[in-house]
Amino acid sequence: MVIHEVSLAEAYAACERTAREHYENFPVASLLVPSAMRRHIAAVYAFARAADDFADEEARSDSERLALLDGWCVRLRAAAAGSPLSAPPAPGEPAETNEIFRALGATIEQRMLPVRLLEDLLSAFRQDVTVHRYETWADLLDYCRRSANPVGRLVLRIAGHVDEQLDAWSDALCTALQLTNFWQDLYVDWTRGRLYVPADVQRVHDDDTRQRVIDDARSGPHLSRSTILDVVNRTRTLFETGRPLCDAVPGRLRYELRATWLGGVRILDRVAATEPVVVGHRPSLGASDAPWLAWHLLSWR
Repeated sequence: MVIHEVSLAEAYAACERTAREHYENFPVASLLVPSAMRRHIAAVYAFARAADDFADEEARSDSERLALLDGWCVRLRAAAAGSPLSAPPAPGEPAETNEIFRALGATIEQRMLPVRLLEDLLSAFRQDVTVHRYETWADLLDYCRRSANPVGRLVLRIAGHVDEQLDAWSDALCTALQLTNFWQDLYVDWTRGRLYVPADVQRVHDDDTRQRVIDDARSGPHLSRSTILDVVNRTRTLFETGRPLCDAVPGRLRYELRATWLGGVRILDRVAATEPVVVGHRPSLGASDAPWLAWHLLSWR
C-alpha cells in the first residue's frame, strides 16, 4: 500500500479541523489565542483527543484500548525523535493519525515541548481504562496531575514561558477545570461505571454510593448535597489559587485564560445550584451566559 507523504501544512490543517469539530466547554485554539500558537495547540489537542477516545471506547475490551494507547505512545516517541511513523492507521486509530504525528513532531521540536508531559497524558488515559473509583482526594489530584496539568504546561511552553510559578498557577487552574468537568458529568460517568467523587469525601458525609451495586444506571449516583458542595468548594479554592495566571501572561493569551477561568467558574456555580444528580441533565453554558461572560471579561479585576 502506498502511503501519501503528508506535508506539514496538511498535517496542521488536519489537527485544526479536529479542534474545530470537537469544540467543547472551554476554548481550544480560539481566536483569542495568538495565531502563532494556534496550530501548535491544535496538534497537542488532536493527539490528546484521540487518546482520550481510545480510553472511552466502550465497544472495545480493556486490552484493546490499552493496546491502542500503547501504539499511540510508540508513535509519540518516534515523532519526538524526529522520525514520525508513516504507516496506515491501526484499526481504531483515526484516519488522520499520520497527520497528527507529523504536526506533533514539528511542534515538539519547534516549541521544545517536554515529551514527558505528553506521556503523562497517556498514563492518565490508561488509568481511565482500569480505574473507575478513587479512594482519596489525593488519589484524584494525582490523576489530575497527569490528565489535566500537562495541558496547561504545554500551552505555556508553546507560548514561550518556562517558569515554576506560572506552572504552579497553571496546575491549580487545570485541575480545577478537570474537576469541574467531573462534577458536570456525574450522571454520564455513572452510566459508564465511573465515579470521580472520592470515597474519603463521601464518608465524611455518610454517603454510601461507593458501596452500592450499580444496578440501575439511569438513577445516577445518590450523592448528598453536602458531598457535592464539599467537592465544589475544594474546586473553587483551586480556581482561586490558579487565578493569578490569568494576569501573569501577556497579550491575547491573557484574555484566553480569563475566558477559560470565567467559563469554568460559571459552570461550577451551575453544579452547586443543581440537584446532586438530575437524570439526563448536564450543567453547562449556553447563549444566555454570553452577556455574563462578556461583562466579566471586560470588567476583570
